[in-house]
Amino acid sequence: MYLSRFLSIHALWVTVSSVMQPYPLVWGHYDVCKTQIYTEEGKVWDYMACQPESTDMTKYLKVKLDPPDITCGDPPESFCAMGNPYMCNNECDASTPELAHPPELMFDFEGRHPSTFWQSATWKEYPKPLQVNITLSWSKTIELTDNIVITFESGRPDQMILEKSLDYGRTWQPYQYYATDCLDAFHMDPKSVKDLSQHTVLEIICTEEYSTGYTTNSKIIHFEIKDRFAFFAGPRLRNMASLYGQLDTTKKLRDFFTVTDLRIRLLRPAVGEIFVDELHLARYFYAISDIKVRGRCKCNLHATVCVYDNSKLSCECEHNTTGPDCGKCKKNYQGRPWSPGSYLPIPKGTANTCIPSISSIGNPPKFNRIWPNISSLEVSNPKQVAPKLALPTVSSVQVANHKRANVCDNELLHCQNGGTCHNNARCLCPAAYTGILCEKPRCQEAGGCASGAGQRAPPRGCPALLLLPAPLGTARPRLF
Repeated sequence: MYLSRFLSIHALWVTVSSVMQPYPLVWGHYDVCKTQIYTEEGKVWDYMACQPESTDMTKYLKVKLDPPDITCGDPPESFCAMGNPYMCNNECDASTPELAHPPELMFDFEGRHPSTFWQSATWKEYPKPLQVNITLSWSKTIELTDNIVITFESGRPDQMILEKSLDYGRTWQPYQYYATDCLDAFHMDPKSVKDLSQHTVLEIICTEEYSTGYTTNSKIIHFEIKDRFAFFAGPRLRNMASLYGQLDTTKKLRDFFTVTDLRIRLLRPAVGEIFVDELHLARYFYAISDIKVRGRCKCNLHATVCVYDNSKLSCECEHNTTGPDCGKCKKNYQGRPWSPGSYLPIPKGTANTCIPSISSIGNPPKFNRIWPNISSLEVSNPKQVAPKLALPTVSSVQVANHKRANVCDNELLHCQNGGTCHNNARCLCPAAYTGILCEKPRCQEAGGCASGAGQRAPPRGCPALLLLPAPLGTARPRLF
């Protein structure tokens, strides 16, 4: 009897938990770039795909309004309630903090009452259109991870376009159209995200779902990111492997969720009626109390940390990569072409680490070739003594079809001068030669070699991979 009760309670708990968690708490966060493992050759680094945590990206944006003088309050003016054109006891005055409504109030903490909001000037110049462009810029490529949510303090606009840029505002593409009448406003049939599918997920639609007139509970406009994810990961986003596979292999899909800038184009304020009431134009304006944009820095799966320094975002790159998006290999780590990391296979992905250039070990090794500079060793303190390197130990580097990159093999990465490859990890050299690929005549260590002794063409093998300590820290502020 007790067992049956226990099983019943357990089944009930599982059901309740599934209902309370419509989306998984963890999607395979990829929050570690490397970890130490033990192999036959000793302790080595195991590399994996990694990315920063998703966060509130509105903390790091710059906002620009066009026209620049569209914010209310200069000169001061009164405005009326949308539902009652005769209740006009509200005032906007830019010179008085309690009555001002500047753009930064779109991104401050909400939860207080009354809420704070940005507000435009009223439609006092009707019939000239009252139009506003609100541009959000990050000066950095970011990946959207959750719905974009815009909360209006006034009625939701009758016509609006959400646009995105992938080139820092030089060109723009529509993300979604919003209207009370899509056919009349944009010559498009109305649709919702529920009308899309895996094959049409990139379609740009016009929706009437979020453009009704003013009511107390109708202030929010969404751009649905998670609903689009669900076409690949399932309605509760349980099958993230499917989504990650699509993002890995379909550049257009990956780019769809990637932006450098967003632009909200407000084209017509909420009217609430068929005709504009020209006798009460002070009731028509735009007011936004909150904008939510969640995402992460795009680091091409080569970093878990994004820093915000001097008003700029940048990735703290791992895997011997560099650049704002970790989009290229470091100097002296160009042994193969740069490649982004891969989400697959789940759960660790593939790091596609940059490896040392052939030229850095192709000649008799010198310290300025093995250690080209401090930054290539991932040493955060330039005054720190150079770390001890376990030269016989090979660093583990994940590539697409191998768990670790080879130092040598029997096909392309040959040991030189009669050396033999041991476990693809190091060369066993004849007595007359030394070096990682047996490329160095041992007689050079004894003070010199006879003319022509042991001279060979520069080796064409794979560069050595050294066991390096993890960075001690960073002087710049860590963001996420």
